[in-house]
Amino acid sequence: MELLAEADDPDLAAELEREGRALDADLERERTALLFSGEYDARGALLSISAGAGGTEATDWAEMLVRMYLRWAERHRFGREIVDQLEGEQAGLKSATIEISGRNAYGWLRAERGVHRLVRISPFDSQNRRQTTFALVEVLPEVEADDTDIELNWDEIRVDTFRSQGAGGQHVNKTDSAVRLTHLPTNIVAQSQNERSQTQNKETAIKVLKARLLERRLEEQEAERQRLKGVHVVAGWGNQIRSYVLHPYQMVKDLRTAHETSNTGAVLDGDLDAFMQAELEREATGAPIGAVEDAG
Repeated sequence: MELLAEADDPDLAAELEREGRALDADLERERTALLFSGEYDARGALLSISAGAGGTEATDWAEMLVRMYLRWAERHRFGREIVDQLEGEQAGLKSATIEISGRNAYGWLRAERGVHRLVRISPFDSQNRRQTTFALVEVLPEVEADDTDIELNWDEIRVDTFRSQGAGGQHVNKTDSAVRLTHLPTNIVAQSQNERSQTQNKETAIKVLKARLLERRLEEQEAERQRLKGVHVVAGWGNQIRSYVLHPYQMVKDLRTAHETSNTGAVLDGDLDAFMQAELEREATGAPIGAVEDAG
């Protein structure tokens, strides 16, 4: 830049431009890498989505979120598999658990935990009224084989088998292949019904149960840290993080970072990185929640 200030040199200006772009790219890579410095950030993730109250409207929203995260995983070329799902009575899904495998999958997806709100003209309402509905997204770090600190005491676990309700052709509803595990001390439940055999479903349910127990431990540790810092932590359905408004205007807005876009179609098709990165950066810097929920 000093040389350019002394003499106008087009070749030197072009070189400076190239080096500037390279430095920008290096800086962005380093900033993003710093966001995934947590103990479990590099692992895969188990994503659980549960419909809120609201009947068919809520189960349809849960299914829309499942598609959104599957498309996001596809964009990142992550492995993805629905390990359990419970269909709604008329449409959509009451709940679903997705295994997403790939480096930093949990690091990215932990920004998505919380309640997601949808506002739209309901396709299930004959009077075309605007409806608001909710779904809960939980994100668990994938438990690896060498995680010896997550041990299961089978005296504290109830094992139930039942007939699969998912797709599966002639195999469905003929054998009790689905498995549900209930951890009695905490009442944490994990189940799997999408595999072909009871043994496979039990292995998957064990993986989900271990992940839920690990996440519970991490939440307890974080709550204790916040208590010592004097910060009040609200858990559960009160943690609304993002609104997806499709009527009377188009807007997706994150209530923690104030990041927003009017391109709702792209977001629902899996374009989530900007929202995730904004929240991960907010967490990394310790910035307060910066958005206020709109009245709509």
